[in-house]
Amino acid sequence: MEFQGDAVEQPLPRLNWRAMTAADLDAVADIAVLGFPDHFEGRDCFGNRLRLNPSGCFVLADADDRPRGYLVAYPWRAEAAPALNVLIEAIPADASVMYLHDLALHPDVRGGGWTRTMVERLADQARDAGWPALALVAVNDAAPFWERRGFAVVESPALTAKLASYGPDARYMVRDLTA
Repeated sequence: MEFQGDAVEQPLPRLNWRAMTAADLDAVADIAVLGFPDHFEGRDCFGNRLRLNPSGCFVLADADDRPRGYLVAYPWRAEAAPALNVLIEAIPADASVMYLHDLALHPDVRGGGWTRTMVERLADQARDAGWPALALVAVNDAAPFWERRGFAVVESPALTAKLASYGPDARYMVRDLTA
């Protein structure tokens, strides 16, 4: 078989989801800028979430253990979302859902199915801990992506006003874990 053009075959990367550590925060912030250029959140924000809920923070690491993606989740109030790039003092006492704050992959590893396995792992972890639902705010027209992972858009005038800082395409979405 003959190949046309100058394309060079690239082996599939060896990647693995693992617990996030403080040493990963610079790489996580760099990936966040690539994934969400219009929704800036800095290293301090990710460090804050890691300190508040280390069991909900993961990185997708390559064979050299360099982060190539991340997921951050923590308990939060239903039908609410923290403001962008704001440090929070504590997990709210009235938290009622597991909030998926952020999921991003470096462009070099997108499209390999890496998010599906981690979202399912988070859903299992949240269900086992007694959370009835996962919630998130989809930005960058990502609602269809999240719908394929079992999330549904929740519409209400109150939510629309709360999500204004996230941009006009922001959608609050929930995945029921009780079914």
